[in-house]
Amino acid sequence: MGLCPPRLPLLLLLLSFSSLLVQEVTSEFKICAFHVEKFDSAKASDSRVLHTVKKIVSRCDICLLQNVVDSTAVTTLLVSLNRETDRYDNYSYRSVSSRSLGNSPGDMQQYVFIYRVENVNVTGQHQYEQKKSFVRPPFAVQFQSKNVAIQRFILVPLHAEPSQAVQEIDRLYDVFKEVSHKWNNTNVMFLGDFHASCAYVTRADKKNIRLFGKTSFFWLIRDKVDTTISPDTNCAFDRIVVHGKPFLKAITPSSAQVFNYVKEFKLPTSKALEVSQNLPVEVTLKSSALLLQATSLLILISVSAIVQSFLSAL
Repeated sequence: MGLCPPRLPLLLLLLSFSSLLVQEVTSEFKICAFHVEKFDSAKASDSRVLHTVKKIVSRCDICLLQNVVDSTAVTTLLVSLNRETDRYDNYSYRSVSSRSLGNSPGDMQQYVFIYRVENVNVTGQHQYEQKKSFVRPPFAVQFQSKNVAIQRFILVPLHAEPSQAVQEIDRLYDVFKEVSHKWNNTNVMFLGDFHASCAYVTRADKKNIRLFGKTSFFWLIRDKVDTTISPDTNCAFDRIVVHGKPFLKAITPSSAQVFNYVKEFKLPTSKALEVSQNLPVEVTLKSSALLLQATSLLILISVSAIVQSFLSAL
């Protein structure tokens, strides 16, 4: 009499092998945006302020800084981030910056992306140039990372002029058309201090903003979220918006949120306000390793089924 093939032990063996095959350290890939109030050399020379900004930036694979008014402040921050004796992690950081943008010499600002060299690289940058569209026109950057499920994506920052917030947020749709055509890539994320709440953008204003009207755009930071520090305000000024379901599916569910560093770092409100009046916003992208694990597991389960069918026929 023939022996019955040991189906269950074989399946368990293959599953164990699959876990070893795809075992890989998976880490979050975090994108952040932080409006630092008038970030200049004087602010960067304040050790307490610099320490706070550094702790915020070092949490993120890519961090957008807004309201940078002096490029030497970024240099100081990068030196501190990359100083081996003072690191929070094992990453190296670089930056990519716009030129100074604004309508008046006294209010010129830069958009600055600080990113982890080991996890992501810059594949393109583009300054939006349409005149009279924005006080601080968006500076789009295309990034690429093998560590995330959606490997090529475009980040478009906006620090909106409060009095023109409705018009500037609406014109982001024109920026989307330009950059997505330029790079043949519709995986676009808008982020920054839009002033998209309270008196600057009301519920009635939304009908005049294409990013609200078109269903292909997803607002990840909702209207009722407070992105401010002061207890006297409750406004969703800072936002993250993504285009398209492929990009949306590449985002870890419920990961878009405010990072309340005042509570996390146990700072007095008065000290936090020396850094900014705004809290950072952030979102996490799914790891490419998770997709590899799921795909490999399905393949091995399929192989297991085929082998068992073969053994059953013997």
